[in-house]
Formats: sequence, C-alpha cells, structure tokens
Amino acid sequence: MSSNPVPSTIPVMVPWLGEEEAEAAAEAVRSGWVAQGPRVAAFERAFAEHLGVEHAVAVSSCTTALHLALIGAGVGPGDEVVVPSLSFIATANAVTYVGAVPVFADVDPATGNLTADTVEPLLTARTRAVIAVDQGGVPVDLDGIRAAVEPRGVTVVEDAACAAGSVYRGRPAGAGAELAAYSFHPRKLLTTGEGGMVTCRDGEVAARLRRLREHGMSVSAADRHAAAGGASLLETYDEIGFNHRMTDIQAAVGLVQLGKLPAMVARRRELAARYRELLAGTGLRLVEDPAHGTTNYQSCWVLPPDGAPERAELLARLAGAGVSARRGIMAAHLEAPYKGTARVPLPATELLTRRSLILPLYHALTEEQQDRVVAALRAALG
Repeated sequence: MSSNPVPSTIPVMVPWLGEEEAEAAAEAVRSGWVAQGPRVAAFERAFAEHLGVEHAVAVSSCTTALHLALIGAGVGPGDEVVVPSLSFIATANAVTYVGAVPVFADVDPATGNLTADTVEPLLTARTRAVIAVDQGGVPVDLDGIRAAVEPRGVTVVEDAACAAGSVYRGRPAGAGAELAAYSFHPRKLLTTGEGGMVTCRDGEVAARLRRLREHGMSVSAADRHAAAGGASLLETYDEIGFNHRMTDIQAAVGLVQLGKLPAMVARRRELAARYRELLAGTGLRLVEDPAHGTTNYQSCWVLPPDGAPERAELLARLAGAGVSARRGIMAAHLEAPYKGTARVPLPATELLTRRSLILPLYHALTEEQQDRVVAALRAALG
C-alpha cells in the first residue's frame, strides 16, 4: 500500500464566512427578534447605499426577487418575456410564476449574456419584459438592450443574481436597471445562506413589493410592533401576496458580508488573472471582462479547445486528481419543463452549456491549490 497521503479535494466554491458573521447571527438570536425586522431594514438601506439606488427590498431568495420584480414590471398572464436559456432555470421559472411565457434568446459566446442583437428578433406585440442576466458575474450590456426594447414599451429586468461586486460603465452592476434582482445563495460572493434583494427606482413599486413579500399586509409586523402597543394599528390585505420574507438572522450576516465584498472581488480577480497566466498555451478560453465593465468572477468558467476530451471525461479526470470542477451554465430550453419551446436556434447557448466547465475559485483558495488545479487540468487535456 502506498505511503503517500491522498490530497484533499479542492472544492469549486467556499463562502467566506467567519467569526464576525457568527457573532452577528448570534446577536440577532439574543435580541429576540429573528424574523423580518430592524436588521432587514438596515441591510436594505446599506445595500441600496452600496449600489447608489433608491430602493432595496430584501426577500427570501433571488427567485422570489425575480418573481416580485416581474410583478413590479406589470408582467402577467398572456405576456411574453425574453430570457436567456443559458441561465439557472429559476430565470425562466419566475416568468411562469406570473403566468407569462418565457421566450428563449441566444447569448454572446464570449460573455454568456444576451445582447440587443439576440433579443430584437424575438420581440412581439406580446413582449412585456426582458430579463437580462449578468451570467457568472459578467455584466450584461444593459444600455444596449434597453435602447432596443424600451421604445416599444418593454421593461428590462436585470437578473443580477451573480453580480454583486461587478461593475457596469463605472457603476455597480444592476444599479442602472428599472428593477434588478440579486442572490445571496452560498455560491454567490455575498451570502446570507439563502436570500435575495430587489432594487428599483419607483418608490410606489418598492412599497408594493414590501407588502407583497409579507402576504400583502398593509402594515408590516415590524411596524405594528414599533407602534405604541400595536393594538390600534390593524393591517388589511388588499391583494394576494406571498411569504417572501428575509429573516433578521440572515440580514445580520448580510451586513457583515457587504463590508467584505470589495476584498472578495479583489481576491477573486487576482486569482482569475493568475489562472489566465498559468493556463496560457493550453487553448482554453477563460471568461474575461467585457468592454463595458468588470466581472467579479462569481464563476470562473473556461471553454476547452477543439479536440479536447469531452467535458464529462475532463471532469472525471479532474475529480480523480482531487479537483472538484463543475459543468458550465445549464440551458433551460434543454430541460423537461421547457424542452421544444425554443423559437429560434440557440447555437452559442448549446455550445457553452455542452462544453464549458467551472474551475475552483474562492477567497481562501491558495496559490498551491491553484497550482494543483492547473496541473490537473493540463494533464486532463492531455
């Protein structure tokens, strides 16, 4: 039997969490207020200030954020919403939640994002919105898409699930959108375990979304508690709402994470630049900044060259070397709920979803671990 120790597996992602987050969560528990309350309100204010936007509404996930954003955009039964198929299935699912139809558009093969050119051919008289995704943290060209669709009365909702810390034309990604949705899932840079945020410009829309996230209550539980005794402040329910609330425990963690976001982005960009240097000459194409902004490298995806082994074989070889890589972004139109619904060919989408893979990248990744990943990948490529 070999005496050489088996190296530990390098994960694809590890959230940057520590004692500060643990203490913030514990303090929320000790306070006795663990549901949506003062820490959620503080997190909303801090997140809005970070982005430079008017309103931020904290919710239970980015999926619920997209759901509310579409309601805020006036999307409903019979409407069509242009979306990328190359996105986590929640992007398309949120459209179906409001009774509308997701219409799949292709993406730019370099960025994985929608463009005005891929969206325009799919616009019809029924198109009410476009969901523009910042895929893997690469900022979408929001201005280009808005210029193409807004003259037709179509709203652009930005799915900024992956984009906290990314920059678009000098501003935080999502800040320029009418409505944007963010994710705080553990795979994202800024995490609260689960959780999300909707940002918007219109104060009346923000107020409505705050009601809808809490069953449509006209007066929130926190406001009732803050009133003298709360007995005289009775709520009404003027429309059907949802239970999309964030807890104060999550928000306490989010406030700490928000303060760490610049350091997270800087480290990930440093590691991505090192990957690019170490992988030079392999023929692999590594995702990079678009001309209009900078990515946070939420996902460090690569496209193997022609002639490389099939992705399944590459992933198996990497796993055998103790490297946990992942397949690239899924394509919703190839999954059972949406199979056969694509109206146009989606060649870039199908290329990226079939061949790309995601490399380990996280704040605590060491150079020694990164060297192991690169050595394993070079060996896997043969």
